[in-house]
Amino acid sequence: MLDELRSQYGPMVGFGGGPMRVAVVGDPAALRELFGTPTGSFRWGHKFNVLGFVVGEGSMIVSDGPDHKRRRSSVQAAFSRRRLNGWIPTIVERTDAAVDVLVSALDGPARVELSSFGRSLVLDIVVRALFGERMAARAPEIGSLFQRPQDYLESPAIRQLPHPFPGTRRARVRADRKALDAIIDGEIANRRASPTGDALDVLEALAADGGLSDAEIRDQVVTLLGAGYDTTSATLAWMLWCAALSPGLWQRLRSEADEVYGPIRSTSDFDESTLARLDLANRTMRETTRLHPAGVISPREAAVDLTIGGYRIPKGTLILWSAHLAGRDPAAWANPLDFDPDRFIDPPDERRALADIAWVPFGRGARNCIGFALAQMEPTLIIARLAQRLDVQAVTLQKPRPVGMVVNRPSGGTPMLVSARAC
Repeated sequence: MLDELRSQYGPMVGFGGGPMRVAVVGDPAALRELFGTPTGSFRWGHKFNVLGFVVGEGSMIVSDGPDHKRRRSSVQAAFSRRRLNGWIPTIVERTDAAVDVLVSALDGPARVELSSFGRSLVLDIVVRALFGERMAARAPEIGSLFQRPQDYLESPAIRQLPHPFPGTRRARVRADRKALDAIIDGEIANRRASPTGDALDVLEALAADGGLSDAEIRDQVVTLLGAGYDTTSATLAWMLWCAALSPGLWQRLRSEADEVYGPIRSTSDFDESTLARLDLANRTMRETTRLHPAGVISPREAAVDLTIGGYRIPKGTLILWSAHLAGRDPAAWANPLDFDPDRFIDPPDERRALADIAWVPFGRGARNCIGFALAQMEPTLIIARLAQRLDVQAVTLQKPRPVGMVVNRPSGGTPMLVSARAC
């Protein structure tokens, strides 16, 4: 739909009327203007935002004003650079553990649905990051409780209308959230009664901070689960498709990983310098998220009358800014539909500045994705390790169509012919 709108009307499109006015903003220069507009000019806890039912009304992503600033500040402190760097060895170690299980079940090349493999791996890493090592065994339970709410958010809007009736999908989602809250409450109590001292444990950091109530902590943790689990696993799925369908790229990723990672079983010395040296893997991540951002649209409501990109946007309009459209803008990118990680190597000066503002898969400004550093780091480290350890071949030469309004993922998953590395 976004591509069709752009082809007919351009990267700035308005439609609807009355209380249902919508403005699609996909022009990179207009996005720079939008992100530079004071946050008080917008609302995120607006009437169209259905995320609050799943993540909680106290989540920072549906909050405005001082509440948002306070909630985001507490969570931001938990995502310090020191903590992010401390997760690097864990990400590689857990990737190795998942690959070991996968390889042990293979008897030569076999068709494997790698998006399911990736979701389980990313969930394992995120649970360890948020809750620490002692909660790792409950990752499948947490994932199960989280899945139905995520699926519900992807259902048609008519099915998400608020109601109190039992036995419905909405009621079951409410029950899942209640069960997830109970797990989080128990862990908050455990942290306060017997702190683990784990410097990498986000929940312990939030509980010790004192800036949030327990209800607010629950809502932030559920928000971070969604941001760190569903979106990152979707990015990894697209990376696998793009890398497998790009001639020679998997071997190039393997050669880089061999040089940077060294022996497969070594993880203890991995740190931020390891990540910095995975240049091709990082460019593969950047190019994948340019073409296939996890969030193709991101909504905010105009709280005042605005002028963006030369167009008047009246108060009350739902603004859908689109990383998808910006990432495919022909003025910013040469051959924008081609997958080419090398485009990020010394781009021409005339394109460099525009390309910089057109690459916005994690947003920009005060309301950007709070976990953007982890969301870039995790798939970069994982794809490099997978390339080092596995032979992967796409089962088709055709990249699948995207699906998902909330999280953009490949339809049909990521079926690949997989075997342990042959040489």
